[in-house]
Amino acid sequence: MPAGSDVPGLVSLPHTWRPFGARLAGVVFGGALLVVCAFAWFSFDPETRAKFTPFQRGTLVFLGLLAFAAWFALVRSRVVAEEDRLVVVNGYRRRELDWAEIVAVHLPPGAPWVTLDLSDGTTMAALGIQGSDGARARTAVSQLRALVNR
Repeated sequence: MPAGSDVPGLVSLPHTWRPFGARLAGVVFGGALLVVCAFAWFSFDPETRAKFTPFQRGTLVFLGLLAFAAWFALVRSRVVAEEDRLVVVNGYRRRELDWAEIVAVHLPPGAPWVTLDLSDGTTMAALGIQGSDGARARTAVSQLRALVNR
């Protein structure tokens, strides 16, 4: 545990924050879409199914894989606090930040996700903490702020 870990608000390291609502919505709506599409396909009579060309079937499979890739990128998003750094994974991009690089953590009301102010004057989104998670997101922001300020 880091020095000062007995301070209220600090979490034991390493600690990972992941979006909950977005992951749940992806599973529920993605699963529902898959069930509806499968039901529609199997409700066609064999003659109608035979009218689909291999190209059309390939297009449907490609669109399904594209939707899965987008969902997986969202599920993969996370913020990981480690002893010496903060790892931010947004979709398929990973960035490691030293604690000294992070100046502030922001989640204004109505914001979709956390924004990190960096020491070089830039900002960076952290999709692992989503504003739509409500109290869970506010708790995560206060925990992350406590780690940045320690």
